[in-house]
Amino acid sequence: MMAREALRTLSRSYITQVLEAQKKQPFLVEVSAHHIHLTQEHVEALFGKGHQLTKHADLSQPGQFACKEQLAIVGPKGKIERVRVLGPTRKESGDIKDTPGCTLEGPAGSVDVDRGVICALRHIHMTPADALSYGVRDKSTVRVRITGDRQLVFGDVLIRVDPSFALAMHIDTDEANAASVQNGAQGFIDGIQNEA
Repeated sequence: MMAREALRTLSRSYITQVLEAQKKQPFLVEVSAHHIHLTQEHVEALFGKGHQLTKHADLSQPGQFACKEQLAIVGPKGKIERVRVLGPTRKESGDIKDTPGCTLEGPAGSVDVDRGVICALRHIHMTPADALSYGVRDKSTVRVRITGDRQLVFGDVLIRVDPSFALAMHIDTDEANAASVQNGAQGFIDGIQNEA
């Protein structure tokens, strides 16, 4: 009986801590412009045989960087110029099943890809410890309040949990413009929509 009551008290205490963390512990919000991840094979086809990606600047996620290399993406609605390549090279990026393809144009050639064009969901990168602190799990969805002149609550924000991640939320430029969000803004979890 005493053990059950102690467990209940512990559970209430944990829930209170989680709710406080969600309301009071901010996390970094970063704006992601158009970018592309490439395989080494595609790097060489687009930039020349044996070419290695050149680091331009580190990104907030450990081991990831923006490259000096840029290319054009051509699709049925036109061409997007000067799309930044992100490194390091990858085998494949995320879940790309049933996604459209495009043509990539670089200084040394072009590549037709049959799938892989996506508009990434807004998401928060977390370590397992971060997820525990905020009371969420990998693939949960949450609402996030972003502070600023045009404070806004974003729904359907995907939680991504991995030990290699650094705590940060990523939104695209259209979402950032809607709320006048700049890199370095602060976000707060406003509620959990769906547990994974």
